[in-house]
Amino acid sequence: MEIIKKSIKNLEEIALRVKDLDSMQKFYEEILGLELMKRFTDSAFFKIAEGYGGHTQILALFDRSKQPDYKVVSAETSTIDHIAFAISLADFDLEKKRLEQLGLQVYTSEHSWVHWRSLYLKDPEGNEVELVCYDESV
Repeated sequence: MEIIKKSIKNLEEIALRVKDLDSMQKFYEEILGLELMKRFTDSAFFKIAEGYGGHTQILALFDRSKQPDYKVVSAETSTIDHIAFAISLADFDLEKKRLEQLGLQVYTSEHSWVHWRSLYLKDPEGNEVELVCYDESV
């Protein structure tokens, strides 16, 4: 089979299985400021950014708990480490202060090999979320 190099153009969707759709929606909408595109009974879709070729980059939250084959996923069984969203360097310190004022535990890290500064926090279900920016001085 021939592999076509660079056929993937962009990451367009992150989908999380959630236990409490309401609290997760509130976090991603009110705390992180993502735009809610559509809410259904068992799912919510947020715009992250413009995507490739007319598609929108989205974060999708799915409550699958009523499905007969539903299995609880935990940190021990999930392979997700974290999800990251880009922010501007100018917003880095302001975001850190704002999130801490909301009572969230935030820690920082620098990744010198790519010149990134990162804020890390947890969503209501324990998923690690990174807010990352490029900083030439790192």
